[in-house]
Amino acid sequence: MSSAVTDLVGQIFLIVLLVAVGVFVIVVLVRAIRIIPQAYAGVVERLGRYHRTLTPGLNILVPFIDRVRPLVDMREQVVSFPPQPVITEDNLVVSIDTVVYFQVTDARAATYEIASYLGAVEQLTTTTLRNVVGGLNLEEALTSREEVNSKLRIVLDEATGKWGIRVSRVELKAIDPPVSIQDSMEKQMRAERDRRAAILTAEGTKQSAILEAEGRRQASILKAEGDAKAAVLRAQGEAEAITTVFDAIHRGDPDPKLLAYQYLQTLPQIARGDANKLWIVPSELTEALKGVGSAFMPGKGAPPSGGHAAPRD
Repeated sequence: MSSAVTDLVGQIFLIVLLVAVGVFVIVVLVRAIRIIPQAYAGVVERLGRYHRTLTPGLNILVPFIDRVRPLVDMREQVVSFPPQPVITEDNLVVSIDTVVYFQVTDARAATYEIASYLGAVEQLTTTTLRNVVGGLNLEEALTSREEVNSKLRIVLDEATGKWGIRVSRVELKAIDPPVSIQDSMEKQMRAERDRRAAILTAEGTKQSAILEAEGRRQASILKAEGDAKAAVLRAQGEAEAITTVFDAIHRGDPDPKLLAYQYLQTLPQIARGDANKLWIVPSELTEALKGVGSAFMPGKGAPPSGGHAAPRD
């Protein structure tokens, strides 16, 4: 009976020992293997001293001897700091929001050279901002943002280099002057906009008047040219008509009676104008009228030859 109990106890002890060994092996493997994500770095301390920096991927450590510090983010980081009151050269207090773009380039320096690099960057940014903007008046601070950004970046990059940090960009997100200054600036901007609007309106009116005058001038020139061409064409038409009639009359060899008849038909057209106060009767026409008179009124004497004027009321 006792031997059986002894064997059972031995088996239990062996099982417990095997389980303990297995757990120990698992713990050793877990502590010996460390996987570092991409864009991160791990600082390894061996017996309390810096040993090496782990790169992304699978890394082997010495269990219970090596210790990994919290991982360091190696990506570029964007930090927006709360508004800071800054006094300008003309003794005005402005509130400035700052955005800093920085990246950790040396995980060892960022871990051991500074206790909290994020807080250090914030305090250094505030101090540098006050130094740079304090040498400018309000107008220069508002209009020289690029210059201020460049100065801040140079100073911050130089100061944070020993911490293993590279400052790539600094931006002034907002510059808020006092409320009274904002009201004055708004009034000034409104007056400037009104002035520009008045100038643009005057320029538009001037250009419109110039264009209208130019249009009237061009219209007058075109109308005069059109009237001149029309008069020339009418004169040419009348000349051609006279020539045609003259040629037709001479080709037909009319007798005096026909000429007298045509003249009688033309007289109403001659007398149609209000300015016609006097008719001129050619002497050659009277000879033709003799024949006409003798043809229609036989026995009557013909009028004496020679031109005469017939008055018209």
